[in-house]
Amino acid sequence: MRVAIASDIHGNKQAFEAVIAAAEADGADELWCLGDLVGYGAEPDACVALADAHCSICLAGNHDLAVVEVLSLDEFSRGAALAAYWTREVIAAGTREYLLSLKPKSHAEGVGLFHASPRDPIWEYVLSIDQAEAGLDAQKERICLIGHSHVALFFTRPPSTGRRSFATGAQAGDGDLLDLAEGEWLLNPGSVGQPRDGDPRAAWLLLDTGAWTAEWRRTEYDIAGAAASIRAARLPDSLAERLEYGQ
Repeated sequence: MRVAIASDIHGNKQAFEAVIAAAEADGADELWCLGDLVGYGAEPDACVALADAHCSICLAGNHDLAVVEVLSLDEFSRGAALAAYWTREVIAAGTREYLLSLKPKSHAEGVGLFHASPRDPIWEYVLSIDQAEAGLDAQKERICLIGHSHVALFFTRPPSTGRRSFATGAQAGDGDLLDLAEGEWLLNPGSVGQPRDGDPRAAWLLLDTGAWTAEWRRTEYDIAGAAASIRAARLPDSLAERLEYGQ
């Protein structure tokens, strides 16, 4: 099965629509989302409606849980907290109910799915080899998908040959293709709605669970339109500006 993997939509309807269209054009059989449908961006209801209509699996991210008051906003940055408070005030009842129904981890097709990491599905940013080693040790499935960091990347550890093997990893660029047939893997598709790896295009991943390959994709979208929505909602201007730079 060919599965499009999306994560960290963050209220960016324009980016989510573009990724859904690109995934369908690529022949994806299903769309899985690793969470954070809302937060930062100005169109939470639209993004939840798109997830409800198109995603076979959708996880809860920390922003989703904060907006429905399952999590406190004490750990959030000022901009993130302001956006979360605003989102709490404007979302429809149906959006709130959908977010409340989500969990931060799942599994399908022999693949583990986590918003953040196998060790901490809600909060841990997996950005270093040490964090990846801990995650690989904690995961039950050979291949796991993670989001949360907004950076497209992968970590892998080869099969054991009797000696201790160590993880390696790298940032992933548009078109990078990996053979997942052997070893353990942590794969991050990057962020659809707020990339932080220097490439402003929406990031996603095409996972083939038959051939066991993963290919990273970047998709152009209407950044100006997404930024205009943020400004029209009177959210912090920095949330609009960062979209242009992928930071």
